[in-house]
Amino acid sequence: MTLLHTTRARRRQLGVAAAAAGLLATLLTAGPAAAIPDPGDPPAQGKVASSVAAETRQAIESGDIPGVDEVVHSDNIEHITNLPKDALQGTNSDLAFQGRYAFAGNYDGFTIYDIRNPRSPKTVAQVLCPGSQNDISVSGDLLFLSTDSSRSDDSCSSTSQPASEKSSWEGMKIFDISDVRNPRYVASVETACGSHTHTLVPDRRNVYVYVSSYSPNAAFPDCQPPHDGISVIKVPRKAPQQARVVNFPVLFPGEGPDGGGNPGAPTNPGVSKTTGCHDITVLPSKDLAAGACMGDGILFDIEDPEYPKVIDRVQDNVNFAFWHSATFNQKADKVVFTDELGGGGGATCNAEVGPNRGADGIYDIKGKGDKRKLVFRSYYKIDRHQAPTENCVAHNGSLIPVKGRDIMVQAWYQGGVSVWDFTDSARPKEIGYFERGPLSATTNVTGGSWSAYYYNGYIYSNDMAKGFDVLKIDDRRTDPGKKVRMDELNVQTQPDYFDRSHGWGHWDD
Repeated sequence: MTLLHTTRARRRQLGVAAAAAGLLATLLTAGPAAAIPDPGDPPAQGKVASSVAAETRQAIESGDIPGVDEVVHSDNIEHITNLPKDALQGTNSDLAFQGRYAFAGNYDGFTIYDIRNPRSPKTVAQVLCPGSQNDISVSGDLLFLSTDSSRSDDSCSSTSQPASEKSSWEGMKIFDISDVRNPRYVASVETACGSHTHTLVPDRRNVYVYVSSYSPNAAFPDCQPPHDGISVIKVPRKAPQQARVVNFPVLFPGEGPDGGGNPGAPTNPGVSKTTGCHDITVLPSKDLAAGACMGDGILFDIEDPEYPKVIDRVQDNVNFAFWHSATFNQKADKVVFTDELGGGGGATCNAEVGPNRGADGIYDIKGKGDKRKLVFRSYYKIDRHQAPTENCVAHNGSLIPVKGRDIMVQAWYQGGVSVWDFTDSARPKEIGYFERGPLSATTNVTGGSWSAYYYNGYIYSNDMAKGFDVLKIDDRRTDPGKKVRMDELNVQTQPDYFDRSHGWGHWDD
């Protein structure tokens, strides 16, 4: 490990007919993104057809889309500031928060920002520790980092190594952040198929970690099929070096070598085969979790965190290609699932793909106890069509804590950041947005907001290419959220924002 100190309102209809047929055919058969960048790699690039580039330039000139790197936003959103990447030049990923600090993942490691003054955030530390995608969480004095690329060992000086070699390592890394300016790497736990993402279920003495990973292969000694569950790690707070896998619950039981998840194509064309989970969100106050598991969405009980129990399971074999992530509303009677059509690298925010693919699926939770069911209500997708050079699809977001309303902020890669209301789960609507124009008008360049989260009155976005953005929304519908102050926030460990006793936050009276 190396420590490195250091507007306009619009609804556009952009046609992309020249590329539509080929693009749509590709997206309909696409699973998750197969290519995982090595640390330090620049965003993926590729030239588009000259006719598509010409159409994009024309759309920029006519004002239908913003110009390259031009910032636009709704009247109720203010762009406070941007901190470009510094020593860590890899792809930016997820965010976590604790007190006055924001923790930002990057394929090369992680950065810690002091956000006491959100209008002037400061870099506190940059830690070089390569291993995509470096999904990040914090709890007390511990920081957790996911490694989902096959490495030569578990150190922060490891190099890429084929997963077919038994000595290769993937899994969870644990750091001590009691001194935020000098994080210390204290433990690691290898997990089957690595750790694409992870979710914390904390208690006083231990932190349980649900590790999501997928895509097993018979040629990979440490990632064998069927891979139909999640790894559960138990981390003693006072002795994190004793962290270990305590269970691998099977979430998709079934006969055969692939388990019982969604079989994908050819049975369900255009849908990812379920070989694990991509992401899990827990709601500890309700002992609930929602899993976005490639071809399946699941609801499960986590009253005993070592032994999660599936309550219900749903599929959408018409419009969902890859179940990516989940967000509960505060009452736990709704859950929003996202579809990462195209694996995050596709241009899916356009008229040809339409409003129901690469979107959010909103589900009501009906019934009680083990009889609860997920009931589909509607889709939500931004309707500001993007250029064919812009990767755009539903991605990571969080609730804005407003009593009596269901409002969330969400990242859409180069589609920017959307603030939307799903209080009426059948009629969601956008109430604010922020975005940049395409990174390029002639080349496919992967970038945009990976995560956009609300924390203590501000919206923080980790842009894959452009760095760390701070936004503020001033709107009567979201203003009550400014009164809720959190001491710690990992979005995939959803707090009860309005319970003073939980220790995570409080009201500003």
